[in-house]
Amino acid sequence: MRFPRASELKRIRKSLDITQVSLARESGVSQSTIAKIEGGRISASYETVVQLFETLDRIGSGRKSEVMAGDVASRNVVTVQSSDPVQTAIEIMRTAGFSQLPVLRDETPVGSISERSIFNILRSGGTLDEIKDMEVSAVMDDSFPVVNENTSMSAVTSMMSDCNAVLVARRGRIVGVITGTDMLRLI
Repeated sequence: MRFPRASELKRIRKSLDITQVSLARESGVSQSTIAKIEGGRISASYETVVQLFETLDRIGSGRKSEVMAGDVASRNVVTVQSSDPVQTAIEIMRTAGFSQLPVLRDETPVGSISERSIFNILRSGGTLDEIKDMEVSAVMDDSFPVVNENTSMSAVTSMMSDCNAVLVARRGRIVGVITGTDMLRLI
């Protein structure tokens, strides 16, 4: 196996979205040694470089065969802001054909709204005229969980037993959503 130069360690590690701590755990090389190699403060021994790159190769190869959240997620994430009126959420759900939406405050997930949450308010005595002018934040449910796009679908499947959707993020930004419909595409 031909290895890249030691100076490429950080770039390859980051491309696999692996922390120094995770690489240290998987490779048996201390995190401080990895940090010094990546920072150019020490020249690593041949054995250490081989160990690190073999570990990165093993991790990268394992991920290629496994389906990841980013592979399954729908990329057109339709959201509503927490400060929007419920009427806006209703119109978006009706137009897009969705029964639920992630609720954001700017770009941060803070909740979710669904047909069910709106119906529950109606059942408890609220009227549609009262509800439609309320802010989404007043009627929203908990936020959908957020996972990294490199999260395995087996982990996402476990989460989906407790929630209706999972948001997928890249570098902290929401880039996709996985719903039951997306899960059915895997079958």
